[in-house]
Amino acid sequence: MMNRRTLNRTAAALAVVAWIGLPGAVLAADEAPDALIKRLSTDVLETVRADKSIKSGDVDKIMALVDKTILPHVNFRRMTAAAVGPAWRKATPDQQKRLQDEFKSLLVRTYSGALSQVTDQTIVVKPLRAAPDDKDVLVRTEIRGRGDPVQLDYRLEKTPGDGAGWKVYNLNVLGVWLVETYRNQFAQEINAAADGQGIDRLIESLAARNKANAGGK
Repeated sequence: MMNRRTLNRTAAALAVVAWIGLPGAVLAADEAPDALIKRLSTDVLETVRADKSIKSGDVDKIMALVDKTILPHVNFRRMTAAAVGPAWRKATPDQQKRLQDEFKSLLVRTYSGALSQVTDQTIVVKPLRAAPDDKDVLVRTEIRGRGDPVQLDYRLEKTPGDGAGWKVYNLNVLGVWLVETYRNQFAQEINAAADGQGIDRLIESLAARNKANAGGK
């Protein structure tokens, strides 16, 4: 039986993988935010159930899927910038790109193992509380399976211009926002560098964690 901690990690895994683009995640400009989340979540569950290698925790295959996607339904730059905090504005374009790449890898490798626990979970999207002209909304969902349901909420923004549509920039698992959690961790890394090399220190730390996770896959 799936315990609550595993279910929590599975919920986060489903959210993260939905962000980074399993097949079928093409964003329609006129798609409502709650409909988008429902579709992405359903796609993730169906894909994991159908793909034995993903279900077994094949990180390389998950990463390959990520690399083939343009992340059309997530503002990953905003998410990384928010997690890094004020130091992001001082980072060079190259440092910002490396931070995004390492952060994405960290999220995938951290939660990919929980995908092997996906069995009969279902996604319930709660009624959307937003006005028609709102540009920033909260979509509330529950992951239901064995045991108590797990709260999983998404923050989305409406983007204009080319690629217009709703994009996710944060998520909440059981009252804990992912970006804020990592912001606290990253601030410790950055502030520990007394020589002003906080961004480089954070990049090196993330790269080391990803290397360690890859070695233990």
